[in-house]
Amino acid sequence: MEIKLSNLEETEEFGIKLGSLLKGGDIICLNGDLGAGKTTLTKSIGRGLGVDEYITSPTFALINEYKGKFPVYHFDVYRLENAHELYDLGFDEYFYGKGVCIIEWADKIEKMIPDIRIVIDIEKGNDDNERILHISGNGGSYDELIKELNR
Repeated sequence: MEIKLSNLEETEEFGIKLGSLLKGGDIICLNGDLGAGKTTLTKSIGRGLGVDEYITSPTFALINEYKGKFPVYHFDVYRLENAHELYDLGFDEYFYGKGVCIIEWADKIEKMIPDIRIVIDIEKGNDDNERILHISGNGGSYDELIKELNR
């Protein structure tokens, strides 16, 4: 599925809608170049999940936890030297738990992420504000989620 978003407001609206559709145990993988909008999308997904706190990028901490409709685990693995560093975090408790995981730079740890996931590849469009989202996924609530996003 491909979605074009013309500006920041559309990106935020999409993220809020996506967040409102997620269920506990869902994993969202975000990929894209620096400045593509991964953290912006994460913030709006968090709002859709009922997170009241200000969401910041956990670039140095690797993971931030937030309270919402479900626990929200925001990973940013950009600075991760080796995917095996995730073992020190007890990543499997997050990936196989009841919360929603949002992983920025997920392609860096792709082999460690469960197969049941939603992948959003973000690319910049023709101008600075346009974003093109390429959405794919496997299992879980993915098929139902795509139907709802197309409404």
